[in-house]
Amino acid sequence: MVRSVREVFDESEAAGRLRVPVAAWRWATGSGLVPAADVGPGRWSRAVVEAADPEAVRAALRGIEAGMAADRLTQALAEPLPILRPRVTASAIGHLVKAGLLVYLGGDPQFLVVHPDQVAALARRRDLPALLDRHVPLGPEQAACRLGVRRSDFDQVVRLGWLAPVATVDVDYKRHGGVTTVPLYDAQEIALLEVVRPCVDWRAVRTVTAGRRSPLAALEVFPGWERVLLAEVARIARVGRAAVVNWRRRNPDFPDPVAGTGVHPQFECRAVVAWLLAHDKIEVPTGPTIAALVLAGAGGTPHRFRLDDPWLSLADDAAGEDCLSGWSTDEDADELAALAGGEFGASLRRLTAPGTDPLAVPGEVRVIDRFRSGSGGLRLTLAWPAGLRGTAASGPAGGVVRHGVAYAGPGEGCVCARHDCGGVVPVSWCPEHGDAVAPVVEWHPAGGIRCTDLSAARAAAVGKTARATVD
Repeated sequence: MVRSVREVFDESEAAGRLRVPVAAWRWATGSGLVPAADVGPGRWSRAVVEAADPEAVRAALRGIEAGMAADRLTQALAEPLPILRPRVTASAIGHLVKAGLLVYLGGDPQFLVVHPDQVAALARRRDLPALLDRHVPLGPEQAACRLGVRRSDFDQVVRLGWLAPVATVDVDYKRHGGVTTVPLYDAQEIALLEVVRPCVDWRAVRTVTAGRRSPLAALEVFPGWERVLLAEVARIARVGRAAVVNWRRRNPDFPDPVAGTGVHPQFECRAVVAWLLAHDKIEVPTGPTIAALVLAGAGGTPHRFRLDDPWLSLADDAAGEDCLSGWSTDEDADELAALAGGEFGASLRRLTAPGTDPLAVPGEVRVIDRFRSGSGGLRLTLAWPAGLRGTAASGPAGGVVRHGVAYAGPGEGCVCARHDCGGVVPVSWCPEHGDAVAPVVEWHPAGGIRCTDLSAARAAAVGKTARATVD
């Protein structure tokens, strides 16, 4: 009797042939230590299996449970965790395995094991927030956190039909209610709500106090929520209606109308949003914008802070006040209040916020409000005299840049940089403004209100002189 020789191996048979754990073979194939399956899905030829080095395969195996992997990914998102970003859970690791971003090494489906090196590589990816949104569905509590609202406000979103479950999961609470079916929602759809529903004041929804009725509760459900007009598509994409008309005319894959008339066609909202995403007309918000602050108290020591989802309001009048609000941690809020609690407040050495150049304020920065929202977040508001605001100096330490306007105009020998306001920034080797002289100048913050007014006055004077010359 001729004994047959196995020529094709599945993962268990390959691991048995090399006398290594199945998890070791899974990691060896997932990491490229051995070639991918060459016979079929999950099946290797005898030549591939016998060419593998058992000691190398065995030595490469290391594993951590899903809970520890989830904690490492949560730390990678930021410390402290930003508002609008729930913690990564052990169940999320399972979804990342299904998406092919992690290799399943074994263990119970609820407590699976993955490789720490692969988790570390995933944690280093800049697009980690986007990957989580794309592949990990969220339960109602996590979804409310991702949207930055109370659970009751999220329930209103579901009531209005703006979101629908994409899956469910059974959770066994043992003696606390038994098995409960929990709906799961697409995290990317949640992140897109602000884009898709621009008519909603999401800032007001996020800052509603505990016990107050949701602003969304006043909205009624009516047929047609899921359909949008061309003007609404334009608002979603933040363009004019004419641009959407051009997209529709030039792109044959633009969604077809599902209702309406030839003049006012209506489109299925999900299809339009999918088209806008596919053609890079909109982006999925991956998290809150962040303002980075460097403040110094009476002692002059700089302290760094972060405000999530900042709102910066700059006054046009030097007699007014600038305000900056954003979500903060309790610890940062206490430290900020202590820094600004002195007689002259604190100095804002550098503020980097979306929509403006880096700013600095030499003093009188104060905390004017601490607000606790119904979702539990702490929103802090800082204010300072608008006349003190200026451009921050380059470099992480910051400090306000000042212009010096000489009472007698700079002469031909001046080598300092000139600015539109008529001011200069003295350099040590300038014969008129350097270290060897004490120039008589009026100082003002660069880029501030005084600087802007002087620039406008000089521009008007130059224009008037030019017109007089022509006449």
